[in-house]
Amino acid sequence: MIFLIKSGDYITRKSYQNDMVFVVLNVKNNIAYLKGVNDRLYADSPLEDCELISKDLLKDNFVPQKLENDNLDRSDYFFIPAKILHLDGDSEYLSRCMNYYKENKVFAIGRKIDEDILSNNIIDYLEEVKPDIVIITGHDAYYRKKGDKTDLNNYKNSKNFVRAVKQARKYEKSHEKLIIIAGACQSNYEELIKAGANFASSPKRVNIHALDPAIIAVNIALTEKNKRVDLIDLLGKTKNGALGIGGIMCNGMMYVGYPR
Repeated sequence: MIFLIKSGDYITRKSYQNDMVFVVLNVKNNIAYLKGVNDRLYADSPLEDCELISKDLLKDNFVPQKLENDNLDRSDYFFIPAKILHLDGDSEYLSRCMNYYKENKVFAIGRKIDEDILSNNIIDYLEEVKPDIVIITGHDAYYRKKGDKTDLNNYKNSKNFVRAVKQARKYEKSHEKLIIIAGACQSNYEELIKAGANFASSPKRVNIHALDPAIIAVNIALTEKNKRVDLIDLLGKTKNGALGIGGIMCNGMMYVGYPR
């Protein structure tokens, strides 16, 4: 029953064929304000469209591949994976990504920073951390009712992400020396790539998984510098593949040395 829905509950939306699980952030005037549990999306919904689900039934059907990098510890060579700086507008998603880096033995520094001030602070973070890969993400949305998908004004945070990417490119112009992964759910992919991102969401304006930017980063961080990353294979490791994330070809960022 709709009057039972409250903050902290988990729901799906009937009008969207119950395709996504949300946590209820707040309820006001018969509208539930929602946050995707696994997808980087804020939304709202009339209470009558919400369907309660049990927390016990929560399950993420998308399980990212864990890279088999244990052989790095047994080789006669030594390996130095790339350093990642992860800037995220959402602390919960950031925490999940940081756990993913840890599972894959990749060094990463994460900072929670609101999307609207990213561009003001990003160069300071880059100068402090000096990463090989930077992720610029959080929440976004394309407001289809406003019309033209090429207009940055029709997005929740794409303009903020574009500004941050441009600032990062002022810090390091080379796409080979600094890999930039930018965007969130439904972001303006074309403008992010034009601004200087190596990888960006979302070519088809679909939602992306909370871990998708981290999946791209980890795979590049654990690929040798002289080895070309298989772009099609890499995108295929994310939840929605090339529908959700696209990018340009690049080499890996991991140094290999000898002897161990």
